[in-house]
Amino acid sequence: MRASKILSFFFYLIVTAPMLLAQQSKTLNSSDGKLEFSFSLSNDGAPVYSISYDQKAVILSSSLGLNGWERGFVLSDISVSKQDTIWKPVYGERSQVRDHYQGMTITLLRNNDENLKLQIQVRAYNEGIAFRYFFPEDPKGGKDIDIQKELTNFTVPEGTMAWFTNRAQGEYRFLPMSNWPDESERPLVLQLPGGRYACLAEAEMVNYSRTKFSLDPNKPNTISCSIYDRVDFFTPFSTPWRVVMVAEHPGDLLANNDLLLNLNPPCEIKNTSWIKPGKVIREMSLSMKGSKELIDFAVKRHLQYIHFDAGWYGYEYVASSDATKVNVDPRRNAHSDLNLQEVIKYANKKGIGVFLYVNQRALYKQLDEILPLFQKWGVKGIKFGFVEVGSHKWTTWLHDAVKKCAKYNLMVDIHDEYRPTGFSRTWPNLLTQEGVRGNEEMPEATNSTILPFTRFIAGAADHTICYYHRPELKPRLKETQNARVMKTTSGHQLALSVVFYSPLQFLYWYDKPEDSQDEPELEFFDKVSTVWDDTKVVDGEIGKHITIARRKGDDWFVGTVTNTEKRELKIPLNFLRPGKKYEASIYYDDPDSKVRTKVSIKRINVNVSTVLDTKLIASGGQAIWIRPL
Repeated sequence: MRASKILSFFFYLIVTAPMLLAQQSKTLNSSDGKLEFSFSLSNDGAPVYSISYDQKAVILSSSLGLNGWERGFVLSDISVSKQDTIWKPVYGERSQVRDHYQGMTITLLRNNDENLKLQIQVRAYNEGIAFRYFFPEDPKGGKDIDIQKELTNFTVPEGTMAWFTNRAQGEYRFLPMSNWPDESERPLVLQLPGGRYACLAEAEMVNYSRTKFSLDPNKPNTISCSIYDRVDFFTPFSTPWRVVMVAEHPGDLLANNDLLLNLNPPCEIKNTSWIKPGKVIREMSLSMKGSKELIDFAVKRHLQYIHFDAGWYGYEYVASSDATKVNVDPRRNAHSDLNLQEVIKYANKKGIGVFLYVNQRALYKQLDEILPLFQKWGVKGIKFGFVEVGSHKWTTWLHDAVKKCAKYNLMVDIHDEYRPTGFSRTWPNLLTQEGVRGNEEMPEATNSTILPFTRFIAGAADHTICYYHRPELKPRLKETQNARVMKTTSGHQLALSVVFYSPLQFLYWYDKPEDSQDEPELEFFDKVSTVWDDTKVVDGEIGKHITIARRKGDDWFVGTVTNTEKRELKIPLNFLRPGKKYEASIYYDDPDSKVRTKVSIKRINVNVSTVLDTKLIASGGQAIWIRPL
């Protein structure tokens, strides 16, 4: 009798164990069935997950949770959802975006207590998996949330390599999953064994603390989330989305970067007619003569804006500097006669808008005062300078400041270490931001072939494109100590206006109107747009070369750049409309050119079947303008 009871007990375990396990686990698949997110609870009630693509591991069993919310969970509920919609951005790399996912909300109770509820919200897109933590509001009233550490980690297959940089404006290195010198910035692109690619990113980081990625010292091949500082808030509260994108080719990660926008709420601005992307040039003379000459140059070269950089309201680093008054810093111009309001009127009369630089010191102290004042002056936008990034306090302040700018019809460009996470979908007056190793650093050409596959997955970047800043074009550079000298060709810089997406695109960054001799190839800068109806990543390999084609109306613009090695490429034009004939104007580096910038132009007829044989010199590039015949 006793033996039969023991047998019955074991039979009960055999039958019920799979049922209990099934109750504590769940999978979610993308619509195309390739990506799978698997969730389960460990024996001690700790949430874990894994991600696979085509049944091959991308993320092996990895941890979920937050400090104080690590284990002891029971599964309370799982609800599923789905969405497949098309939305039209105010501007972008495409004129419409598809938001298509399968969703799942996992509700967990800690210690089986209804008052200790945590939800994990998951979305499975064809392009990647996204998940975040959500604390619902207690019916009895909101509770304080104190997050000091996030336990999310990502265990990757052995042999994975990472494109690592430790800061937003740093250089990239290709490193294994060991001995990183520091934490890594987001997005973090991974090259998986077998040739596939993944990208770890962050979306909707608006009221939180910035997250970087670090190697877990206790678990091999594991990347951990490292938040900048503690987050104090109250329920209901959601953390930013953690994103794992997966692709067969590195260019697909860039082509799929609308995923980060999809993870942000729709536009909050009802009337967006005043938000006008465009090309901009920097004003450095801080004088009446120089300002008006720059405005005339902007008109001539089909730019939309000029920008007054630091110094127009005094020395930006001292508390006494007042951004409500024009008081030129004598370090910039000791004898300035700048009448800013007169310049703005002259610019607006010519159809040119004005942006003003303001350091965060003045923004923090005077924001509510300067915004209505700038609107009264006729200013179109502000560039935030030397912003604090990372902490919960400054992250929240910065995004709130962008919202306030929208109330006064002011567009925004955020500089320094800020990196986007899709906020411009909700508040599109944030046109662009730096957070990139741009031309202020005068990087080598290899930098241009890494950034599109890494930094630009996050969104637009203000790279400050140059043109004439080379000793042979500006002889005074030879006499200037520590001069910033461009290490890429004119063709390379022309192409960057297409390769690098920025709705507010700075051109001629270190240049002045007198530097230009109206070189014939400047027609490309004259014609190129900054926002697009369609974008195609034609070809590329991280650190070696890239070709991107972008369409505005019926015209296509194509940019190709190589690293520090010369290269021969074939560029198919299969993105053109079948049955149509086009003329392609090709702007290419030519050492034999009689033009001082060493750029030549050839014009040929092309169609959808055309494949262009392209020869690039070391550190060079090529730009193409294609228009229907």
